[in-house]
Amino acid sequence: MLARLPLLRGLKGYDRAWLGRDVTAGLAVAAVAIPSAIAYPAIAGLPAEVGMYSSILPLVGYALFGPSRQLIVGPDAATMTVLAAVLAGTAADMPAERVAAASALALLVGVLCIIGGRLHLGVVAAFLSRPILVGFISGISISILVGQIGRFTGLRVESSGLLRPLVELFQKAGLVHWPSVTLGAVMLAILLALRRSRIPGPLVVVVIAVAASALFGFEKMGIKVVGELPMALPAPSLPSGTGLSASDLLLGAAAVWLVSLGSGLVAARSFAARGKFDVDADAELTGFGVANIASGLFSGFPVTVADSRTAVNLSLGGRTQLTGIVAALALTLALLFLNDALRLLPVPALGAILAAAAIGLIDVASLREIWRISRMEFAFAMIGMWGAVSFGVLTGVVVAVAATLLYVLLKEMRPRDAMLGRIPGRSGFYKLHRSRTARPVPGLSVCLIQGSLLFFNIDYVRARLKSIVQALPADARWFVLDASTIAQVDSTAAAMLDEMCAFCAERGIALGIAELHIEPMAILERSGVLAKIGRSMIFDDLEDMLTAFRHTRESKKSGMVDRP
Repeated sequence: MLARLPLLRGLKGYDRAWLGRDVTAGLAVAAVAIPSAIAYPAIAGLPAEVGMYSSILPLVGYALFGPSRQLIVGPDAATMTVLAAVLAGTAADMPAERVAAASALALLVGVLCIIGGRLHLGVVAAFLSRPILVGFISGISISILVGQIGRFTGLRVESSGLLRPLVELFQKAGLVHWPSVTLGAVMLAILLALRRSRIPGPLVVVVIAVAASALFGFEKMGIKVVGELPMALPAPSLPSGTGLSASDLLLGAAAVWLVSLGSGLVAARSFAARGKFDVDADAELTGFGVANIASGLFSGFPVTVADSRTAVNLSLGGRTQLTGIVAALALTLALLFLNDALRLLPVPALGAILAAAAIGLIDVASLREIWRISRMEFAFAMIGMWGAVSFGVLTGVVVAVAATLLYVLLKEMRPRDAMLGRIPGRSGFYKLHRSRTARPVPGLSVCLIQGSLLFFNIDYVRARLKSIVQALPADARWFVLDASTIAQVDSTAAAMLDEMCAFCAERGIALGIAELHIEPMAILERSGVLAKIGRSMIFDDLEDMLTAFRHTRESKKSGMVDRP
């Protein structure tokens, strides 16, 4: 069993020349991870040290069981925002209770990931379409930006949503702590200036802010600081006293799981394309599951693929999962020996780190590309964004899923169709509206339906087929459906085809079907539709159909000549 661990498989044939890269990449990942590890828990109202726990143990869990040699897991802004929405529904006000609830959710998310991996549910990641996911995460980013008002201004902002915190800020304008605003603005400007460079902006901000805090005594000036962090890792334990009911825990875990899985696997595929490695979605689910369980057992919160840390690993050439182990060790040493420095980190600097991360999540380039490619998909991206901003993150998840379902239905409700014909001197059938030289075969009409026939699009397809049959020329004798792109049919579709068979017969036209797939054929056979159409009108391909049609026409002609 040990030999099957991805870590040990990855170390087989390990080249000593890789060690330097893995160690260097691991140290760099740890350096980049410290700012977000301390900042991200604030999104969900959790203590800063919980972010360190969630950055250390998941790295070890994923290194042992995760399939990818390059991906790095850890806190993620989108996942943290969904977690914050779930925790907002708990009655727990004490930090210990909120930590217990977050840890319980991490455990449940881990279990869901492992079960999903066993059931091959990696395809769920594709359920949230890219436009909707881009819009949804952009909406989450706006929510994160609004959530930093209190950290930038020193105010206690009690409102939630998009506009209400802004109204509250306006009402409390006289209480704004301007030194905090100035510090936060300067730190944010540094982060934005370093975005396009290879210098890790969050790490630079942490170093500058801690040094300035020690030099000028920010705490005495009224600027809030992080404060003391525990100088040890917690003992493994099962969380208790979460303040959430079992149903709320399950629903909350499902919401966190869906968003973290969607964003995590999308990020994984993006990095895989950049780093030229493969992503096994089901195996990644197992890796994510172990990482989340490790986080939950050690008082951490749910985690997924960490974009910035993975990017650093790829840029420095980390070769194996050893990078994650080195990063975990470095973060542990930082927790044990850098406590005095980290406690001086100003809260406005954390707000700047979170604001910069949120700005980075607003993928303007992808939104612009979606607008250029498809206006409809852009509209659904806006629906995903609007749901997260207007209704809150949890309701936004529901809106995003509902938008995905609506998008799929709209794409399938009106399958395209085309009439086919022949080009003189060439084999095969061609769409008449695309090939100017294509001509219909006299007496034969072939219609291609480009999509499955299911209950929600049957009325449209029936109307289209009837209008096509009614417009056929007087010499039409066969009306054949090209079913090569019909992947699925249901009983409603079978009833419609039965009706079409009678509709064609009334007009002296024989209905046929060509290139029918096995599953649709089985359903139509059990429904009796194939028997009604007749085996002689069911064809393996269009060429066989054309041969049969010509043979039938020749037979009829010869019969007419020989008749006395």
